[in-house]
Amino acid sequence: MNTKGLLDQLFKHGSALLSGSNSAGTARSGAPASGGLAGLLSGKAGAALGGGAIGLLLGSKKGRKMGGKILTYGGLAALGVVAYKAYSNYQQQQGAKVSQAEPQTIDRLAAPQAEQHSHAILRAIIGAAKSDGHIDDRERELIDNEIARLTSDSQLQHWFDAELKKPLDPADIAQSATTPEIAAEMYLASVLVVDEESFMERSYLTELARQLKLEPALKAELEQQARQAVSA
Repeated sequence: MNTKGLLDQLFKHGSALLSGSNSAGTARSGAPASGGLAGLLSGKAGAALGGGAIGLLLGSKKGRKMGGKILTYGGLAALGVVAYKAYSNYQQQQGAKVSQAEPQTIDRLAAPQAEQHSHAILRAIIGAAKSDGHIDDRERELIDNEIARLTSDSQLQHWFDAELKKPLDPADIAQSATTPEIAAEMYLASVLVVDEESFMERSYLTELARQLKLEPALKAELEQQARQAVSA
């Protein structure tokens, strides 16, 4: 599966949408910039679905948080840049307590390793989008149609559909974190996606961090870097 290719497309669509947004918070397509990433995935952004539920992921109010440095740095690789900085800061803080090897984040990897990271990151994004508890069959169909438009990879299409349909389980999602760097990237993506004003989504994020076995200092550093990315 070419998960990295799909993720890159999602980020590019979001970047284009954000660059075409006006000061009133309305997307170029006329879709309202509200409802959040989960809202766009689950159909709550109304007219935005006409422009593609997945293609407009980052044009929502919540998805707009992934602007700033994330999109300026160049899409998916940007997530790795921010995760690298967070992980490096964490290593410096911990000194001899942790390995000082250079973090192998997605922006620094060859294609096979980058694909593994991409797969895990996309799982994290889907999980975060589902954490508000609302995706019905009609909305899944809209999302499936958009995925089919963005990729002809039938294996990836089926995988994405299965991820949407399965019950939300942070422990299951966390199993994709086979390295500390992947865990960091998954948590960073989730922090950027969830609405921390929502009790359900905030609770999901807390449990995901626990299942990823993130050290408190690393968790805090990732959250700090996410805040800086949002405000940039």
